[in-house]
Amino acid sequence: MARAPRFATPARPALKPSRPWGWWLALAALAIALPLQLALADRARLAADPGWRPRLEWLCGWLGCALPPWREPGAFRVTSREVRPHPTAPGALLVTTSFRNDARWPQPWPQLEVALHDIDGRALGVRRFAPEEYLGAPPAAALIVPGQSVLATLEILDPGKRAVAFTFDFH
Repeated sequence: MARAPRFATPARPALKPSRPWGWWLALAALAIALPLQLALADRARLAADPGWRPRLEWLCGWLGCALPPWREPGAFRVTSREVRPHPTAPGALLVTTSFRNDARWPQPWPQLEVALHDIDGRALGVRRFAPEEYLGAPPAAALIVPGQSVLATLEILDPGKRAVAFTFDFH
């Protein structure tokens, strides 16, 4: 069989020498970008973990993203408490308590739950109070810093002689 003339055959493009370092560079960039993207996408959940929070604070400081405030209601500690008859309102109790934020980070103001119990430990009444209620005004700052103490004052109806104990909880 006769060969076609040279001008009739399609020209083959010249092969460029391969650069394997370009593929490795792209692979390395993807290997860094994927965990970074996963951490940013799941930052609200990871920010609640004390081990991850410092890393995410650094990362968000570098990238300009925001983290939700630290929430650890169990880190609030009651430092003093008192329940006594209200001095000016008959049939009411005046409840005062002082609590402190023992968390490592600032956190939002908690809801304060007060429960009155009978002699058998059954709750006679439970109520949650917003910060505006136990402070008497909206908080001056959005967060309570670590080590900050707060004085809360509440006025509640007196449940009578059946109430022998009270507890405080934070939510």
